[in-house]
Amino acid sequence: MNEPLAIKPRDYKSGIKPIWCPGCGHFSVLNAITKAAAACGLAKDDTVLVSGIGCSSRLPAYIDSYGFHGVHGRGLAVAQGLKVARPDLAVIALGGDGDGFSIGGNHFMHACRRNVNITYIAMDNEVYGMTKGQASPTSPQDWTGSKLTPHGPGVRPFKPAAMALASGAPWIARGYSGNPNQIARLLAQALAFPGFSFLHVLSQCITFCPEQTDWKAIVTDFEEEPLSRADEAAALFLSEDGFKTGLLYREPRPLWPPDTPPAEDAKLVLDDLAAEFQR
Repeated sequence: MNEPLAIKPRDYKSGIKPIWCPGCGHFSVLNAITKAAAACGLAKDDTVLVSGIGCSSRLPAYIDSYGFHGVHGRGLAVAQGLKVARPDLAVIALGGDGDGFSIGGNHFMHACRRNVNITYIAMDNEVYGMTKGQASPTSPQDWTGSKLTPHGPGVRPFKPAAMALASGAPWIARGYSGNPNQIARLLAQALAFPGFSFLHVLSQCITFCPEQTDWKAIVTDFEEEPLSRADEAAALFLSEDGFKTGLLYREPRPLWPPDTPPAEDAKLVLDDLAAEFQR
């Protein structure tokens, strides 16, 4: 974590205009990233955004920092390799539910247990938006919005937070695109955390899933305890309600590679970050 810089959230935006559909939740994630980067004082030249393929994976082009647009499902592999080679950099991996939990599902599980010091933001809209609305690994079992699955996928959807917990991720949280300030606050904590941090964002796609406009009425927050979320059983119980948001789990563990110098403990900066978001 770098010392705070005299920089505003808007300064992190590139000159490229996002081409997401109107109403896409990814706009909120983009804004949240700029707010968190400013609050944490991330230097542009020391920050890298890595993505795979998909609507959400366009995001590195919209941030004025280094970026790597990889191949489908491989963003986490690239991000981990970069961090191991350049531990001085702040590395943020980005992707969607198809990129992260289908094509890249194996990378996701092993990134959780390996614990390289990176942050992973998965923007989950429960659909393959870029390829015109097919069911994804997180689509509801009875979702009939795709012509390819007119009777629904017929299989149970993945539960990303529970998957991360079972795979050994030491920091897990869930946010909602309708609450960008919450995403920014959680992301700032993720960036400060010494290890692999997973931020699962419910990011609506009203183009292919217009029913997701109802999310705003059913998303609620956990009763947060940011410094004491270390009970795996309690975190698993909390994760069952996919529309509850906030910090699910936090338990620092040894970093990989084993000779990685200890990172700054998040406890030392959380109070400052909380004050930043109250301004």
